[in-house]
Amino acid sequence: MEFAAIFALSLLIGALVVLVAVAVGRQKGELSEQKKDSPGEENTSKAPSRKQKQQQQQQRPRKERPQQHTFTHQLLASALKSHSGHVTCLDFSSNGKYLASCSDDRTIRIWSTKDFLDRDHKCLRANIEFDHATLVRFSPDSRAFITWLANGETIRIYKMVKKDDGTFNFKAAPGDFPQKHKGVIINIGIAETGKFIMSASVDTTIVIWDLKGEVLATINTNQMTNSHAAVSPCGRFVASCGFTPDVKVWEVCFGKSGEFREVARAFDLKGHSAGVYSFDFSNDSRRMVTVSKDGTWKLWDTDVEYKKKQDPYLLRTVPCKVSEGSRIALSPDGRVVAISNVCDIAMYNATTGELEEEFHSVHNGEITDLKFDINNRFLVSTGDRVIRVFHNVTGYRAAIQDMQTMLKKASNDGVRQRLRQQITDAQSALDTVLNAAKN
Repeated sequence: MEFAAIFALSLLIGALVVLVAVAVGRQKGELSEQKKDSPGEENTSKAPSRKQKQQQQQQRPRKERPQQHTFTHQLLASALKSHSGHVTCLDFSSNGKYLASCSDDRTIRIWSTKDFLDRDHKCLRANIEFDHATLVRFSPDSRAFITWLANGETIRIYKMVKKDDGTFNFKAAPGDFPQKHKGVIINIGIAETGKFIMSASVDTTIVIWDLKGEVLATINTNQMTNSHAAVSPCGRFVASCGFTPDVKVWEVCFGKSGEFREVARAFDLKGHSAGVYSFDFSNDSRRMVTVSKDGTWKLWDTDVEYKKKQDPYLLRTVPCKVSEGSRIALSPDGRVVAISNVCDIAMYNATTGELEEEFHSVHNGEITDLKFDINNRFLVSTGDRVIRVFHNVTGYRAAIQDMQTMLKKASNDGVRQRLRQQITDAQSALDTVLNAAKN
């Protein structure tokens, strides 16, 4: 009896084991079929098919491209867009025909100013092999330019060789300048006389070179740090500003036969209560403007006999918005002042000190350069990959006001007639610009 009970219990347990095994087998089969039928899942036993790879690629999230900064204004004449990297410096040629720009994309671009108002803006490209230029300056004859190389930490000269079709080939001069600076370079310049080249660094050092790369003199500005330095348009002076509230100006002196003599202290611009960020000259070097951390810009009369201890005259002080690294530009005729504040630009009438135009969020980053063209028609700026060109409407208005004042004082009929014609021409040019802006 006991044997029969044990035998029956064994059969029951065996049947249960068989049923469980069958159920587990079916479940595995169904899962396997689901994996085979599912198009979105990968079969671990076999390599994924081409169709499965395409479906997987389509499901991957796409990387979003950074949005390009857009800026519009009725006085924006054009935007020059050929650089693929950040533009660091701009310079107009002395003949007014060209604008040079350099970028960390390892190129220097030469633009034709006559194309500024065209829809298409063609440019010529000079490639900088294994390096990139942070600064560029035209030679006085507009047939060459000098650059500062970021990695090489040196000055290199490029000649512009004109071809039969009117374009240029760019040929680097054999041998770069020797390395003399220990600090970061803030500016370079070449005298309009063609007698010397200047380079300046943040560590209060200014080096004066001849055109072959020989050092003529070294200046210690004693300003703790330099924020800006430049050669005057007349080619006689070198000036610097920095941590101290003064702008210091030296004359680079040459003999009658052209030999270098000395660098002599000329004069200082004293009046700011804090460090000076930047300064600029008028084209005749008789006016200077400065912008300071104290929140003002100043206009100076520098047409003085400094050898007789005559100091420059302060003509005007105007409050303005500034930031670390603010730039200031004076139009060549001395009538307009432009100041950058991060990515904004303000334009003032230099005679009255009145704020006439403001441009907000002009660039995607802090403005790195600000320049007027030699003919006072345009103001150019950069702070990203784009160069923006503005109509100098403030300059047109200031010129008309000046000529109207001169007309009231004129006593000669010929002079009055000539002034009336000039006023008519200037007003016609201003109306053309404003009407084009409206349309």
